[in-house]
Amino acid sequence: MKLRLLLVAGLLAVSGHQTAHAATTAGPLSAAFDKAAATYDVPRDLLVALGYAETHLDGHGGRPSASGGYGVMHLVSNPTTRTLEDAAKLTSQPAAKLKSDDAANVLGGAAVLRARADALKLDAKARKDVARWYSAVAAYGHAPNDDAARVYADAVYETLAAGVDAAGVKVAPRAVQPDRGTYADEPRTLAAATDYAGALWKAAGTSNYAVSNRPASDKIDRIIVHVTQGSYAGTISWFQNSSAKVSAHYVVRSSDGQITQMVREKDRAWHAGNSDYNRRSVGIEHEGYVSDASWFTDQMYRASAALTRDIADRHGIPKDRTHIIGHVQVPGSDHTDPGSYWNWTKYMSYVTGGGNPHSPEEVCGSGYRVIDSQGLGTAGTVYLLYNSSTGANCVATMKATSLGTATATSAFLEVQGKTRVTDSGNFGYYAGPVRATAADTCVKWGGKAGSTSYESLFEHCG
Repeated sequence: MKLRLLLVAGLLAVSGHQTAHAATTAGPLSAAFDKAAATYDVPRDLLVALGYAETHLDGHGGRPSASGGYGVMHLVSNPTTRTLEDAAKLTSQPAAKLKSDDAANVLGGAAVLRARADALKLDAKARKDVARWYSAVAAYGHAPNDDAARVYADAVYETLAAGVDAAGVKVAPRAVQPDRGTYADEPRTLAAATDYAGALWKAAGTSNYAVSNRPASDKIDRIIVHVTQGSYAGTISWFQNSSAKVSAHYVVRSSDGQITQMVREKDRAWHAGNSDYNRRSVGIEHEGYVSDASWFTDQMYRASAALTRDIADRHGIPKDRTHIIGHVQVPGSDHTDPGSYWNWTKYMSYVTGGGNPHSPEEVCGSGYRVIDSQGLGTAGTVYLLYNSSTGANCVATMKATSLGTATATSAFLEVQGKTRVTDSGNFGYYAGPVRATAADTCVKWGGKAGSTSYESLFEHCG
């Protein structure tokens, strides 16, 4: 991946030495970065950029990431990476404190980064040059190969170029042309290996997915949206780690929507936590944490939606919330992603190209299937659904115009011999659901959108 950073005149001296960082607020996390940088002779702004690229400077209350990383600086403890334990030895701080205390965690991150610089024999003069830290940053990420290490280090330097203003910590934007050292050769991206033309290719570890021959072996009829609980670069690295035993087909970056494919769609990625859904779905991971809305950028939504639309078109998957689901909706799942901050309405509007992002099945709920429908001119469609396990009918009127704008819309359901039930008002996307038990009983149903209305005869009696 080519780092698109230009040297900005006036920000750096010709030598590339670090200039004084921008004035920061007096917050405790800012002070922790100041202290850690001074203690371990690490460039303060680079240390902040590394932390922001990993976590957006959110320690998540000491809870681990998907790859076992803790705190603002993502100190990792998993079968192959031990930066948490390294930090404990270097700082003489207990691991429990490094996990949960922001100041200790930042100090630990600085200690580990300095240790990586020492191993690369960066002397005092070289340590003053932010550009010379590229290989140490790459080593901090503990990637399984050079390509993943480049992705990790590039993300940190891109963050430095963009600047940081989060959690009371500020870094002024400063573009640096990094000295990549042994990483100077550009990685070879196998574009021909991707199913989606817009994706980079970085293969997941072979022990983290199952080779298959879909859709010949298993029909693909679901797309599952995930959140990584970690960074883009860290997730790619984790999916390449043989001890992970997890993967997804695609990973999407927060800042610009860059997409990396890691498992071919014909193969079964291990992402759903349910063997049936692994067989029938394509999994898309999105950089970020479910508890932090700052990761869910418009660039990410648009790039992911274009990917989802392409997958749906190629596999004949309906573009609705019955078939495009979150990990939380997988039967038996104990995951909550993509979480309450994920904007499904925005996402689905991008997927459908501006159409109604909701489906009648989504509106009525699990177990309902469409058995009849009637168009309401160009304004929408009213649907009758039935749940065979409960004997209940449901009516939903789905708008097709003025989407997102509250306009007069209605839906009704009348079981023969009982009082009609109506949902009527000004709605942005649909009216309903209107439900009633009607096994072996005739129903009258209908609705209105725009100036067009529909009312059926009593029907569907058996």
